[in-house]
Amino acid sequence: MSTPPTHTRRLLGQRLRRVVRPAWLGTLRRTTPLSDRWGYDRGRPIDRYYIEQFIAANRRDIRGRVLEVKDRLYTDRYGSDVLAADVIDNDARNPNATFVTDLAAATIVPDDTFDCCIITQTLQYIYDVGAAVRELHRILRPGGTVLATVPVVTRVDPLASYPDYWRFTVDSCERLFGAVFGASQVSVTAHGNVLAAVAFLEGIAQEELARSELDINDPLFPVVVTVRGIRQAAHGQ
Repeated sequence: MSTPPTHTRRLLGQRLRRVVRPAWLGTLRRTTPLSDRWGYDRGRPIDRYYIEQFIAANRRDIRGRVLEVKDRLYTDRYGSDVLAADVIDNDARNPNATFVTDLAAATIVPDDTFDCCIITQTLQYIYDVGAAVRELHRILRPGGTVLATVPVVTRVDPLASYPDYWRFTVDSCERLFGAVFGASQVSVTAHGNVLAAVAFLEGIAQEELARSELDINDPLFPVVVTVRGIRQAAHGQ
């Protein structure tokens, strides 16, 4: 009896795997998401689960003078011993903004100003992301901390008034921040798994998944990457 050709064996193997591990697509067998708003209309977006866990775990860094993008949400929720809270935005219509400027060219912000910068889901909208990281380092005081989060998978915002340029990985964040802050001063972590990633793209809310499902972190399928970077104090300080 002759051996089936390689192509035939591959097709038979693929069919066997589909039988043994069937894919029940259910409500996912559609070409539009369940939510057009990242899941906000169904509950809390899945990416916010990982973002808020990261910010809460580093809440001791949110002290002194703090800078946050767009509003003071996480400064107010997680900060302790906050002496002053500033907001940066490139939209002059934002009444919360104390600095209206591009984060990649924030020359109006003095050197050595902040003890903590909270930069969540922002760097994907900045084309010269390397310049933004350099500016964050410059405006931090020695010993100050940046807490940044970036997307690995997410939909494009159709209502945004600015372009959406980038998606990130652990490797890209290690190089971006390590080149400026120093590799030993940067901690980069991936959060999420294939279920969380698919659910997030569909607009499924975090309340629709179990915490045990959300808490599994698979480095091959992250939803969000988080970065904690410390500006090293000058020698002798």
